[in-house]
Amino acid sequence: MKEWASYQDTLDVLKSTINSWDRVQKVAITEVLDRHIAHDVIAEQNYPAQELSAMDGYAFKWQDGLSELELMTDLPAGSDKGLVVSGTKCVKTFTGSLMSEGTDTLIPVENVEVVGTKVIIKKPVAKGFSVREVGESYKKGEILIKKGTRLNYAEIALLAELGYFHISVFVRPRVAILATGSEIRDLGEALENPAQIHSSNHIALAMMMRKMGAEPVVCEIVKDKPELVKEAITNALKTADVLVTTGGVSMGDYDFVKTTLNENFSIIIDGAGIKPGRHIKVAKSGEKYIFALPGFPYSAMVMCVLYVRVLLDAWLHEQTPRMLKAIIDENYTKRSPFLEFTAVNLVQKDGVSHVNLSGKKLGSSAIVNNLTSGAALLVVPKETELISKGELVDILLMV
Repeated sequence: MKEWASYQDTLDVLKSTINSWDRVQKVAITEVLDRHIAHDVIAEQNYPAQELSAMDGYAFKWQDGLSELELMTDLPAGSDKGLVVSGTKCVKTFTGSLMSEGTDTLIPVENVEVVGTKVIIKKPVAKGFSVREVGESYKKGEILIKKGTRLNYAEIALLAELGYFHISVFVRPRVAILATGSEIRDLGEALENPAQIHSSNHIALAMMMRKMGAEPVVCEIVKDKPELVKEAITNALKTADVLVTTGGVSMGDYDFVKTTLNENFSIIIDGAGIKPGRHIKVAKSGEKYIFALPGFPYSAMVMCVLYVRVLLDAWLHEQTPRMLKAIIDENYTKRSPFLEFTAVNLVQKDGVSHVNLSGKKLGSSAIVNNLTSGAALLVVPKETELISKGELVDILLMV
């Protein structure tokens, strides 16, 4: 009987082969959503560089017991009149305006009554009220965005605030998706008999690649013929950085992906003691990777998370945590002698993560709907036989 390598051992092997991804391109700020930034963004100066008003009101020098101010002038946002304020004088100041020299507090317009040039204080405020301090947002030298951060709307807004227009981001790795099997048909193709099915793997994996920051390239579906499988793999590697195949890696007579990889490429992972997907193979062709995943959709998607994402995260310096702790809300009995990754529902209760198996079906690794509705993976150690309700468990997030 085959001795299966542990998941951790296979991960260590994979990680030991990964070289740095140094491909970088400049992209307009309007096109960088979900791209991974290729450098740290560091504040070159304090922001704001001077004290600013946080609302509309009257800027003055705070004094205890002050009840009346004398209005000098106004100061619209974006202007600098070089004003110097002393005594009980004040300047009408608007949101975002500079705080004039000599002022340290802003009293809102709704707290005063204005009679000519007299500003009568109806409701006093504390010293420093509604003043944005120098460096309130960030200080010179502060790291604002770390290399590898996937840029969302907030990071993009910050880059705009800093004056960036073209952003250096990592080039998206090009990942070819190749589904194999004589029993599968592409979308739009008619099923000729009950033994045939429509392929979902190539669509699911392409969408996962996009979520992981890669550029998917969907190849034509290949039938189980050795010459066709070899040709498809060879052609895909001509333009892709990574090839992900599904099907043809188990123990069957028609598993020609396995044969092609064994005969033509350097195998770095040949199976793992996990469920699902223990027949996974990972090979290299020069600096390019081939991930041969199982044909069942659930297995293929889980293996994509367990292995392909590890490579892409390393290349793109992805910062997102993948594991979390949660409380399991029901008993779970181990289903195999392997390390298991089981689909669960992840929910929040009073700010605490919980998982359950409501609606998750027992059966083969073909049940795609076990991964719908934002499912996560319960990590069940090899030696565990029973997880009891209320235990703290490890959860691996999908994409």
